[in-house]
Amino acid sequence: MGKFSRLLGIFGIWLFLLVAASWGIAALWFDGPVSRPVAAALAAAYALALLAPLAMVRLKWRAHAVSLVVFALLLGWWLSLEPSNARNWQHDVAQVPTAEIQGSIVTIRNVRDFTYRTETDYTERWETRSYDLSRLQGLDLFMIYWGSPSIAHTILSWQFDDGRHLAVSIETRKEIGESYSAVRGLFRQYEIYYVVGDERDVVGLRTNYRREDVYLYRLRTPPARAQAILLDYLETINGLAGKPEWYNALEHNCTTTIRMHAGRVVGGIPHDWRWLANGYLDVLLYNEGVLNRDLPFAELKSVSYINPKAQAVAPDDNFFEAIRKGLPPRPPPPVNWQKPAEP
Repeated sequence: MGKFSRLLGIFGIWLFLLVAASWGIAALWFDGPVSRPVAAALAAAYALALLAPLAMVRLKWRAHAVSLVVFALLLGWWLSLEPSNARNWQHDVAQVPTAEIQGSIVTIRNVRDFTYRTETDYTERWETRSYDLSRLQGLDLFMIYWGSPSIAHTILSWQFDDGRHLAVSIETRKEIGESYSAVRGLFRQYEIYYVVGDERDVVGLRTNYRREDVYLYRLRTPPARAQAILLDYLETINGLAGKPEWYNALEHNCTTTIRMHAGRVVGGIPHDWRWLANGYLDVLLYNEGVLNRDLPFAELKSVSYINPKAQAVAPDDNFFEAIRKGLPPRPPPPVNWQKPAEP
């Protein structure tokens, strides 16, 4: 038993060193100097400094301590990297949204409502819009697929009784010349950005120009809860205007951030692997009764596919109404829901 424990300890130490070396090399490559030769040299030096003490120091505990210090120094450097709102941003994320709340009226600046000719050719329009929270009816979820069925982009959209909808898409804020990479998204490469926009923009861009597969689900969300979630979003949006944050492909992405906002309002949202493999989030929500369960899930998903309807909408037609034709009704909300008391 003692020998087995010793071998297990050695295995654990080497596993940690392997992970620390791999992560550190990648962090220096992606987040280190722009010069590739310099970044490669620093990565090699880090790996050597991390692993060499094991061969050079006779007392193993000292070797482990030296390696731990090397890793801690690199981690401290990485954690010190600061996000910024002052970069050469791509035009579609150039403006920072902010919100002002007076009573039930929310006024949002820099609501994006671009007119697209192609994905990259568009007329910019940033608007100031006001919404009456007392007229909020419900909350909808868009799920967008562009490749693997396991991964989707998620967008929430708030529905008001005057026929308007307010969509918020949580994305990476990319600089001119940058493109999204899931691997780079694990490091400090992108700031997180909330696109507050018109559905014809943030959804139509994906259905009509990127030709991604988009599904629309009505959520079993009481208006009071939808309002509380929106207010939580707006608080974060205002905070990011003054203090930006890093995007992270695992823990701070389009879907885990939705879970964060909803969790602060609802409380007690269980952890589930489908919050990460978010292409199956609709299955989770269906099983939990958040989606309409009058139909089998496969049939619900089929009727929730909106691309043909979105692509058939004329420029002057009501995009919001057109993409919702034929959808099952919103499930009735739970009775007597109240926002949890502040801790």
